[in-house]
Amino acid sequence: MPVRFDADFTLTINGNGVAGASSFDVLNPADETVVAQAPDCSSEQLDDAVAAARDAVPAWSARPIGERRRFLLEMAAAIDAHAEPLRRLLTAEQGKTLDDAATEILGAGYWLRETAKLELPEVVNEDSEVRRSITRHVALGVVGAIAPWNFPLGLAAFKLGPALLAGNTVVLKPSPFTPLMTLKVGELLRGVLPDGVLNVVSGGDDLGPWMTAHPGIDKIGFTGSTQTGRKVMASAAASLKRVTLELGGNDPAIVLPDIDVPSVAEKLFWGAFGNSGQVCLAAKRVYIHADVYEPLKRALVDIVRTVQVGDGAEHGVQLGPIQNRSQYERVLDLIRDAKDAGFEFLIGGLPEEQKGYFVPLTILDNPPEDSRIVQEEQFGPVLPLLRYDDIDDAIARANASEYGLGASVWSGDPDRALAVGQRLLAGTVWINEIQHLTPSVTFAGHKQSGVGTENGLEGLLEYTVPRTITVRRNQEVS
Repeated sequence: MPVRFDADFTLTINGNGVAGASSFDVLNPADETVVAQAPDCSSEQLDDAVAAARDAVPAWSARPIGERRRFLLEMAAAIDAHAEPLRRLLTAEQGKTLDDAATEILGAGYWLRETAKLELPEVVNEDSEVRRSITRHVALGVVGAIAPWNFPLGLAAFKLGPALLAGNTVVLKPSPFTPLMTLKVGELLRGVLPDGVLNVVSGGDDLGPWMTAHPGIDKIGFTGSTQTGRKVMASAAASLKRVTLELGGNDPAIVLPDIDVPSVAEKLFWGAFGNSGQVCLAAKRVYIHADVYEPLKRALVDIVRTVQVGDGAEHGVQLGPIQNRSQYERVLDLIRDAKDAGFEFLIGGLPEEQKGYFVPLTILDNPPEDSRIVQEEQFGPVLPLLRYDDIDDAIARANASEYGLGASVWSGDPDRALAVGQRLLAGTVWINEIQHLTPSVTFAGHKQSGVGTENGLEGLLEYTVPRTITVRRNQEVS
């Protein structure tokens, strides 16, 4: 049965629920039915949200950081308390399983709580008889946070926590494909945060560019594709907005010959296919030493045969659909290209005609290095396996990408794997694990995978500007 939510969804502006100037349909990717209608924010309503955020900056930034810390904890508690209805809403609009939706929602609360533990540093540059000089990090002002559709709340929390802790106010925009749960979170937090501190707006393709060009917004925190990230950066440049851009990746995994095949196969499978491959840090191309190539590829195919794909709201389903039609068509285009080129498919391929944006879990057998399926970010459940004999060759191939978000190395000898990992051009390199992130550890991309950093102290400082105050103690002015 199609799930439909008849509750009203409203923008949050200055602590109030506001109907959109118009509305748009939000679809369930599992059956393409309309889940609900979301409010479509007009440019005038965005102006109102930015004005409310700007009016709230002085009082919010003047609060001691300990008070802002407590507000983050209250936000986390409110989200945790409503995890059950929120996860059903997230599954309906995003497609992921109910368990994965709960993990994301509870993870957002965890992220806020852990981010609240961070401290803004203070540096005493000079403390002499002549003068005292201190550098502190202060809020930028109004942050425009733009979250993607693969982890709508989880990746919003990456921005909300540090932005608010640092003393900024926020205008948050979810993807038009997945606005509903974020709008509900905005509604839940109206009674938690002071008016204007967090404003939540949803809308179509115009809303993001309005935000990046808006003169009242001081910084953009964006997660999305590299192509869109370039547009965000160009738009923000007109007013010299600060930007943090977490963008695409084509993450390599390098498998050394001394692995335990069953154990690594299981970890690699979920590292590549979790959330149906819709993870920026997914393993998107796997370089396997010739000595273990055949047994590992058989093990991965065997796992595919055991995994149930379907509507994430149904019991027993482990992986859901692609979230939206445009991404679905992009993944199918890559599969068609590989088929037309005559590449060998170990399992999967094009889907049968059906409702929903379902792509069969697909593994390709050693396609050419210059093929699209190897060189492009698929962002779907399609994985090329690539054979190598020489580790220097594997490292060179892994590094020959415009992306540099994440990478992983797998070996029975951690020191040997570390020596390989230190040669990889990526912001995060995992040894014998994948996609492990924490709020206290910096997460950044190299090359075309991003600008700036999220999480950890460095991520917190991205939402500040340094201010040095020097006091001359000698009253004589020379």
